[in-house]
Amino acid sequence: MIVPKHSQISTPVLQLLHQEDQLIIDNGIFQLRLTNPGGKIIGIQYNGIENLLELNNPIFNGGFWDLNWSVPGTSGTRGKFDEIECNSFKVVVETEEQIELSFTRTWDPSLQGDQSPLTIDIRYIILRDSPGFYSYAIYEHKENMPAFNLNETRIAFMLSIEKFRYMAMADDRQRLMPLPKDRVPPRGKELAYPEAVQLVDPVEPEFKGEVDDKYQYSCENKDNKVHGFICLDPPVGFWQITPSNEFRTGGPIKQDLTSHVNPTTLAMFMSTHYGGNDFVTQFGSGEQWKKVFGPVFIYLNSVADKNDTLSLWDDAKERMHKEVDCWPYNFASSEDYPKAEQRGTIRGRLSVNDRCISKEYLSAKGAFVGLAPPGNAGSFQRECKGYQFWTNSDDEGYFSIQNVRPGDYNLYAWVPGFIGDYKYEKSIAITAASDVDIGELIYEPPRSGPTLWEIGIPDRSAAEFYVPDPDPQYINKLYISQPENRFRQYGLWERYADLYPDQDLVFTVGSSDYKKDWFYAQVTRKVGDKAYKPTTWQIKFNLESIDQNGIYALRIALSSATFSILEVRVNEEEANPPHFSSGLIGSDNTIARHGVHGLYWLFNVEVAAGQLFQGENIIYLKQAWSVSALHGIMYDYIRLEAPPLSAMCY
Repeated sequence: MIVPKHSQISTPVLQLLHQEDQLIIDNGIFQLRLTNPGGKIIGIQYNGIENLLELNNPIFNGGFWDLNWSVPGTSGTRGKFDEIECNSFKVVVETEEQIELSFTRTWDPSLQGDQSPLTIDIRYIILRDSPGFYSYAIYEHKENMPAFNLNETRIAFMLSIEKFRYMAMADDRQRLMPLPKDRVPPRGKELAYPEAVQLVDPVEPEFKGEVDDKYQYSCENKDNKVHGFICLDPPVGFWQITPSNEFRTGGPIKQDLTSHVNPTTLAMFMSTHYGGNDFVTQFGSGEQWKKVFGPVFIYLNSVADKNDTLSLWDDAKERMHKEVDCWPYNFASSEDYPKAEQRGTIRGRLSVNDRCISKEYLSAKGAFVGLAPPGNAGSFQRECKGYQFWTNSDDEGYFSIQNVRPGDYNLYAWVPGFIGDYKYEKSIAITAASDVDIGELIYEPPRSGPTLWEIGIPDRSAAEFYVPDPDPQYINKLYISQPENRFRQYGLWERYADLYPDQDLVFTVGSSDYKKDWFYAQVTRKVGDKAYKPTTWQIKFNLESIDQNGIYALRIALSSATFSILEVRVNEEEANPPHFSSGLIGSDNTIARHGVHGLYWLFNVEVAAGQLFQGENIIYLKQAWSVSALHGIMYDYIRLEAPPLSAMCY
């Protein structure tokens, strides 16, 4: 194992130095420089590098907290960016072992409309022997504050352009990155939207022709624990470590940004990414709310031998596991951040009762089980104001969620392999040191009768369907040899018309294979310059007999929807009105953002016996909204069930 250089240094005294409008904290391993009272990071000195941060960008320099907000009634998800400049500073803790600083911005009513109506307290913690620092913030909306919408908040680091070129966020997702100037015309050519740029004349020819888009490096919350950049000379790593998801929004599989070209490293706390308008958090006038975001850890490491440079990633992963094991931290001083002894635990076992699969209860193997603020089944995926705590059950369905903040929650779950959402019927109160054994829980997924046919896997993702190879002129070389990440390539929506030039997709139950014959997204069809038309897919299937007295059930689970209308017709392609319409749904933008899931939708469509034929039948699935090439839906799973009385299950 390679030992990072910082672990070989004996640590001198921890110091806090005041220099006019700046503060410097030095623990002998690194030096952190902040503006006073602004609270922005303008310098990180480490391992002989004077400053790891970039201070010469046209906008966005150094390290800072910011948010995006809007006034009530604003449409869309883009508001005003508010790079938080604090107006007061105090030392919260100063000992030989620890320094904690507080930078606060109070809301000024005279700035209403120009500044987000929040009181914000940003904290930085440096420990004596730590190769990095912690940051967290307390946001508060008070009873004297006006209504507003909060779209996004994060902590961002703009790293030295000269030094940091190698990005890593997973074992199989790391690479040398192009320069920021490569994205700017004439070196870069903007594609369908500003984030996606083709590198037509990059400084370094090895990047020529590639597409760069920050959303190609998105990650699910549950996996978004460590990412950052490596400086190759001298070998130095800069890593953002998030040890807990409790303060993130949208549940464990909500996706968000990580690190990308600039070089930029982000800790995303709230955003509308992969959810759209559903993630715009609305606060009423005088609504009282407080939330702690973080702490997150900025970890610095280095090695002496350049041959071992990439081992810095492995070391960062080890440090991430150490930080996870230390959560909740015992050194954060805010009373709004409860320590371990102030938190509680809940445990239990979840089983599945699906009588059309087994007469016995089934273990909810690998179920996602979580506590989130009270709501309806599945509401956690749109919940942004409170805290969430998630785990996965073991092979027997047992689960335990530890270190839960005191409060009132609902218990939610979903089980891979089954459609729908589970919610425990009672509210759950967690108190300090409580240990709640909730016992045996039974989830009964939506089911009317036995399965006649099914398409896909009910796992809230479209990954199992056919994801095409990208157009050779629009590639990210990182994913060329990674079939499991092919969906992250740019422009795959355009391949639908290449594969189906004359007619839309037709899937025949019994002979078609959803892995090859079901396109991963139902998109629009381009018919002219900025002109598109709806697409209608067909599912053909045979029925040997019809139960004339029964009602059939068509279950349609979507893994994504972006400004779409799903219309279902049974054996009548032109039926008006359709037999089912979802109405206009979704704005998660997953197609454009190189994903295979955004928000989950489940529709249960009743099909009368009189709509079906003995012999061949056709279900028509039309995506009827056709304003953009990037609008469409992704299916998770489709199933047709026989009536409950025609063929009883167990």
